[in-house]
Amino acid sequence: MSLLGNLDPETAWEIMHLLNDINARGTTVVMATHAKDIVDKMKKRVINIEKGVIIRDDKKGGYSSEV
Repeated sequence: MSLLGNLDPETAWEIMHLLNDINARGTTVVMATHAKDIVDKMKKRVINIEKGVIIRDDKKGGYSSEV
């Protein structure tokens, strides 16, 4: 299973590490994904939006289909 779009897992993680470095330097990075592996491993802020309404906002969140 590809982690980001049609990328192979190795390339997807290389991109995630680059985005993490950019974030560590003070830039906000916003990413939309259904990639459970990435969300669970990165342990970054997770915001769930449903029909335009924020239904979950966890600072060190993981992937969850439950609210």
